Amino acid sequence: MAGESNVDARPGGCSGLGQFAPVNSARDATLLFAKGLAMGLGDSVPGISGGTIAVITNLYDTLIYSIRAIDRIFLGLIFKGRLVSAWQRINGKFLLILALGMLGGLMLSAHTVLYLLEAQFEILMGFFIGLVLASCFLLLYRVRLTQPVQGIGMLAGIGIVLLVGSLEQATFEPSPLSLFFCGAVAICAMILPGLSGAIILILLGAYQYMLTVLIELELVSMVVFMAGCVCGLLLFSRILAWMLHHHHQLSYSLIIGMLLGSMTVLWPWQQVLEVIPDTEDGLRAVHTALLWPLNYTGLTGQSPQIAGVLIALLAGAGLVLGLNKLAQPRVCRT
Repeated sequence: MAGESNVDARPGGCSGLGQFAPVNSARDATLLFAKGLAMGLGDSVPGISGGTIAVITNLYDTLIYSIRAIDRIFLGLIFKGRLVSAWQRINGKFLLILALGMLGGLMLSAHTVLYLLEAQFEILMGFFIGLVLASCFLLLYRVRLTQPVQGIGMLAGIGIVLLVGSLEQATFEPSPLSLFFCGAVAICAMILPGLSGAIILILLGAYQYMLTVLIELELVSMVVFMAGCVCGLLLFSRILAWMLHHHHQLSYSLIIGMLLGSMTVLWPWQQVLEVIPDTEDGLRAVHTALLWPLNYTGLTGQSPQIAGVLIALLAGAGLVLGLNKLAQPRVCRT
């Protein structure tokens, strides 16, 4: 159509941030849905965020670039009625399938991951440690650690996660501004590997309040919080996209460091020191102490399940390495 040649509506076309991963077949869609499912499950585990799973499943860059593409050009296409072009610009099929998978994962977590957190905490943490370690091993191929800046970036990533974990819980005073701020900050943590949105809400002192809001369906507070999430996501995705595009090596050095830093949260042998209400009948650990497995039984009265943890760790690592092998391009022989 006339007058449209000056607008590049391709995915990422105007931003210069690279191409999106296409979803060209039912196999691609099924695999993407499964990755979204894993992201939803991961968001229910302390120390594991959707961003962590996105890195593990090798779709982090595409996710950030897709969100980044929601910009003034996208809105301009909407206002002009060019809905197909707008949909293509933000990689709409990718975002929709991934979002549906995440929703399914969050719903499934109530019956699987949350149960395992209560019944088999040590083994589940061992499995996630295996995921993270194998992912770090694969990601090391993306960075050149011979350069000092990459090593500094990795140490900075570890330091960020440890610093967040050491912060004291703040006092929360409910107001539209504070709810908006909490939503904006928590959503940033959810797309950063190694950080948990739930942990950020606890540090801000808003976790228990937001839990009550969800249980009692306080729509006004929910809308304000979600508005903060949307604004935070759109703003922070631009920062991440800029980092990935202009400083890709440094970005992945930070990501590897943050993944390694999350080991303190995923450590299987922990002693609970402080809890807060999680549901009407349950509690959530806020502060814990890391223990050696040989001291675990004496201090907690529970079995360390060392063999089970090691098997789960190997299973998690094997899953990541296996998925990475399947994702490699096939070589056609003639």
